[in-house]
Parts: sequence; C-alpha cells; structure tokens
Amino acid sequence: MGSDRIIGNSVPRKEGRDKVTGRSQYVDDMVLPNMLFGATVRSRIPRGRIKEITFGPGIAWDEFVIVSAKDIPGKNCISLIGDDQPCLATELVNHPEEPILLLAHPDRHLLPQAVESVAIDYDPLPPIFTIEESESRSEIIWGEDNVFKTYLIEKGNVDDIWATADYIIEGEYSTGAQEQLYIENNGMIAAFDSAQGITVWGSLQCPYYIHKALMELCQLPAEKVRVVQMETGGAFGGKEEYPSMIAAHAALLAIKSGRPVKLIYDRMEDMAATTKRHPSRTRHRTAVSKDGKILGGEIEFTIDGGAYLTLSPVVLSRGAIHAGGPYYWPSVRIRAKAVATNVPPHGAFRGFGAPQSLFAMERHMDRIAQAVGLSPIEIRRRNFLQPGETTTTEQIVREPINLGKLLNRALEISEYDSKKQRFANENRNGDTRKGLGIAAFLHGAGFTGSGERYLSSVVGVEGCADGSVRVLVSSAEFGQGTKTVLSQIAAEALGLPYENVSVAQPDTLEVPNSGPTVASRTAMVVGKLVQSAALGIRQTLVSSKLLPESYSADEFRTACRQHVAKHGQFRSWSRYEAPTDIFWDDEEYRGEAYAAFAWAVYIAEVTVDLTTYSVCVDDFVALQEVGKVLHPLLAKGQIIGGVAQAIGFSLYEKVVWQNGRMQNCQMTNYIMPTSSDLPPIRVFFEELGNVYGAYGAKGIGELPMDGPAPAIVNAVVEAIGVPFDFIPLLPEDIEDRLSADGLAASPQQSGVGVAR
Repeated sequence: MGSDRIIGNSVPRKEGRDKVTGRSQYVDDMVLPNMLFGATVRSRIPRGRIKEITFGPGIAWDEFVIVSAKDIPGKNCISLIGDDQPCLATELVNHPEEPILLLAHPDRHLLPQAVESVAIDYDPLPPIFTIEESESRSEIIWGEDNVFKTYLIEKGNVDDIWATADYIIEGEYSTGAQEQLYIENNGMIAAFDSAQGITVWGSLQCPYYIHKALMELCQLPAEKVRVVQMETGGAFGGKEEYPSMIAAHAALLAIKSGRPVKLIYDRMEDMAATTKRHPSRTRHRTAVSKDGKILGGEIEFTIDGGAYLTLSPVVLSRGAIHAGGPYYWPSVRIRAKAVATNVPPHGAFRGFGAPQSLFAMERHMDRIAQAVGLSPIEIRRRNFLQPGETTTTEQIVREPINLGKLLNRALEISEYDSKKQRFANENRNGDTRKGLGIAAFLHGAGFTGSGERYLSSVVGVEGCADGSVRVLVSSAEFGQGTKTVLSQIAAEALGLPYENVSVAQPDTLEVPNSGPTVASRTAMVVGKLVQSAALGIRQTLVSSKLLPESYSADEFRTACRQHVAKHGQFRSWSRYEAPTDIFWDDEEYRGEAYAAFAWAVYIAEVTVDLTTYSVCVDDFVALQEVGKVLHPLLAKGQIIGGVAQAIGFSLYEKVVWQNGRMQNCQMTNYIMPTSSDLPPIRVFFEELGNVYGAYGAKGIGELPMDGPAPAIVNAVVEAIGVPFDFIPLLPEDIEDRLSADGLAASPQQSGVGVAR
C-alpha cells in the first residue's frame, strides 16, 4: 500500500463501526457472576473532624458489605505525585464529597437509601474557599502555608526595565472552574482472587496510574495488579487521575466481600465529587516601549488546587511556562503557585493550565494595544517570537515558524478588515453590537521539561501468528482517535494496508507502560516509538532473509507467520530516549520545555444583544500549525471539539459553589453550549513538520482549548467598549457592568462601545 494512502488521509476509525452499531462494551455493560454493586458515603461539610458514624434504622445492614479506612490492607492514600489524598477519610474531612465509607449490595436500587441512612457527626472547622482566603492564611489547611507548589521562571533583568519603559500596563485576570462533562460517567469493576490478585476494568485514561495506586493501597506486587481499559466515552483529563480513586474503592469492596463489585457514578455524583479545571488568577505588570515592543514584565499565576495536591504541580507548571504566550520577552519574571482550599481537588482538563494563563496573556495584549495606541493586530505582530529568539524559559525557537504569516492568513480567511469596517457602521444603530477578537498562542507537545525522560515510555509492535500486526501501548482510546492514528503510523512504517494493523486493548498484563494518555503526547511521542518498533519488526524479517527489501502485503504476512512458527512470540520494543539537543534544568526551571510547539491564531466574531445581554459567536476561524496532519478528519474534529468546549468555558459553563460544594451538578442547571449555540467553526492547518514526532506530527488535542476564550472576550470588549477580564462571561455579568453607574450602550467614535 502506498504511503500516500495512509498518513495524511482520513482512513476509517478502528472503533467507529462498533460504536455506531452498539457493539462497543462500556464498563456498565459488563456483568460478572455473583457481582455486587457499590456506593460511596461522602462528607457533607467542607472541613471538620469526624466524631461518630451511626447506621440508621430500617436498613438490613447485615446484608451490606461496609468498608472503612481500617479495611485498607496497605497505605491509605491515592498514590500519584504526592500521597496526601486519603482513599477514605479517617479523622478529618477536608472537602465536601470526600469519601468516608463504602457500601456494596447485590441490589443496586437499595444503595441510595442506605447511603442516606448513614449519619456522620462532625466537629466543624473553619473552611476556606478562595485563592485570596488561602493566601491570607487565616486558616492553615495544608502544610505550613496552604501552598502546594511554587515555580519561579526568570529571564534577563526585570528590575532594570521599569525605568526605561514608556508605558507600564497592569492587569488582573481570572478564570473559573469547568466540568469535563464527558458523555460516559466514571465507573469501575473490581474482582479479587487471593492467588491472582486484583483486577479492575473501567473507564479511564491512564492504566498505569491506577496500577501504581492499587499496588500501594492493596499492598500487592506489580504482577498481582491488573488494570484493563474498557471502551471509554470521553475523558478530557477528567479520567486521568480520579479513576484511581474509584478503582481503589471498588477494589476494597471486592477484597472484603470476595465478590466482583461494580461502582458506577450517576451524573450528579460525578459532577459533584470529581475533579474540574483549576480556577485561576493571573496578574500582569508589563513594561512597554513607545513603539509597542515588550521590554519585560512580571507575571503572577495562581491556581486553586482544592483540598489535595493531585495534579496541581503539572497544571501549574504548564500554565507558568505558557504564561508569556507566543511573544518575545527580553526580561521576565513568572511566579506561579498552587494553593489549597476546602473544595474537591481540581485536576486535569484539556490544556491543563495553558488555557488559564493564555486567557490572561491575550486579554493583556489587547490592554497593551489600547494603552500604546496600536491595533490588537499590530501589537501582536511587533512582539511575535521569531526563529532564533528565546521563549520565557530561554528555549531557542528552532522551528521555521512565521507567526506574522500565520496572522496574515487568519485575517484574510476571516475577512477581518472588511468586517471591521462594516461592523463599525452597523454598530451605530440597533440593539446589537458586533465585534471581532483575536488570540495568538502556542502549546507545547508532550510532558514538560524532563517529564518524558522520567516516564521512559515503552511501546511494542507484534507480528502475530496469522501474519497481522498488533500495536502494544497503554495509550487509551476515548474518542480522540488513538487506535486509528497509531495503526496508521505502524502501517506506514511497515508498508502494509491499514486494515492489517490493530491496537491491543490496554491491559497492564499485556501492554507496556507507554505513559499516560495526556499532554498531547500520543501522536508525537508514542507515535514516534510505534514507528520505531514497527521498523524493528521489518528489519528483523529482512535480516533473517524471510522478507525481501521490497515486498507485498502477502509476502509480509507469509514471512511473519514463518517467523512466529520458528521462534514463537514475535515482538519489537522501543523505549523513549530524550533527544541530545533537548535539555531542561529542573532546578532553574529553564531550557527546552518541550521538544515542539504547535502555534495558532484564532479569530472570533460575536454579536452582543443589548436587550438580553447575551453573546452569540457568529463565526470562528481556527488556524494552526501542527506539524504533519496524520488524519485530516480526526484533526479537524479535534479542533472543532476543542473550540466548542472553549466556547462553553468562555460564555456558559459556570460552576456554582456553596460551602465548597458544586450546587449545579446536573445537566439541567450546568449550562453547556449545544449545537445550536455554536458558530461555523472553520478549521485550517499549516504543516511545517516536526523531527521529533511520527512522520512530522505534533500534539493537537489540547491546542484548540487555549485560544477561543480570549478571542471571544476580546471580541465582546471591542463590540461594547467595556473591559471584561474574567470567564465565564455570562449575560448577567454584562448587564451588571453596563448598568453600573448608569452606563448604557451607545456608539463611540469607533462605532462600538458604551458612554455615560
């Protein structure tokens, strides 16, 4: 099969037919003999000391399996980066919905009443709910200062720039929590056998995260812990670390009962108890010359980590590194910290950290433009990174990226100039105002800094007894196309038809640890390893004289069969080795943060209704450079989905907190955009390639989450002339701002804005 028919073409999805015909098996479809159903008893207060637990009347408690922390065989923690989060609370609770007890019963319908019949008496302790309260240290709820993690990035000499600045522009920007809202709720099944150990099946992103957590919790060796990913209905980061908690709970119930246990969350529990995007606050102070060039600045990036550490350090790291955007900073000081509050821990969500800090950067660029008297277009053009210049971490830009050219193309596609003129005229009359907003940004592919070196990921490719090829990775498919793209890469490397390659179900007894399915690393990092391992299969067959240098698919199949018949199992392995020109200093937080960046310019067109104060996104242009597009249809789908999700982040999805608990934890009152709320999302690609990725690929999945929010808010600000520096931006926020001090919408000289 010619290479031009696989890489770069939209081949059928590997799992597509099973999904659309209903043959795919999700965890709640799975039934094991003699299986019980599990449920979780949770804290109803944000912070306090457990005094007494009482099991109420009217429940046949002798029919239930009841698990508390004293039933944990090993360490009472969910092992991840730190071990501060208990599997089950013992003396203290630190957030609403914190797990305290587990119940199991053969009849799942009896569990809700049983959960409600468990009464827990507390000595309440004063909680803290905001970044500012945490910083004040009125209560110390974590460590000595409520700070989970800090980073400091320094470049140049920031202290000397202020005296030379023509302008010093300051701004504070904030973003709210956001629920991942995957289609399939979280769920796990666990079964225990004293000889074989524990096996869990579930909806998840990272099998080896769960594997590590269960080893610690159950005090079992690696070979007695098995994790199997079922078909997974969406994740977006929400199934990165939290499934370890659910797997732990199902495992404890299975161990105590001696029977398989299924634990499936309903939508309300899933939304109230599990992780969300970290709320953030970013403060900018920027020195700028009279011609609009950034001289340097200080950036403070702070995130609310919730009650426990979880993944806050990596979210904080990426947010800090991306805080300077795609611009050249001669001098910069970035201080980043994650603080503790008494809300459920926040965790990974598509883009983790970058959407928060880039929202601030791109809003701030518009503020700088206004202060200097330049257009939002020109201020960006004058400050774009150029090849040979360095990022905020002093990473030299070696890619031949031309952000000015990318900007020009986006402006042309969006008809920016003609629309801007037309809107200026139209906005003089009527009850609506139209505006255009822009965001330019970058997103690093793969783990930050030395992360990939630390992971040391391994992948395998197997030549099977029937002559077909199987890819062995722990990288999970959850709708984004992992199986399809990795099959494309293997088929391309072997010169085989796409149909001849399959991907093994992620099962820790069967596949190696290829790292978590996060950080836009699958196509670039794991894909490159798949390419290498596949070439190993080919080289083995050629060197053994079973296969000529040039061969057909039938010849490959015959050679593979012969090799397996003679030698047995036929597998080729590839382990990640850091490129020699990629170096990161963990202590100084300086160097090559990522092997490659994707780059983008997004332009949003909005209408603000001055009667209802609603914002409608009318058109959206998403132009990005992503290396090589391996599968155009999947790539376009990733961008459209990311933009849609980010429109929700910008304008709709507000988590309502009360005493640390999410109050709007249903899809009837947590509002996300529907298809009728979305504009035409016009997707365009530039392809410069990438020597570190499979066939030139970079990461793509998280990039489209980064740019829409600032582009949309910039457009709203242009339309009505009032600054907004937070998201989500709801109609009531616009009404309040316009109504404050008697402000009412009316055209300004530009044709848009408000005046007294």
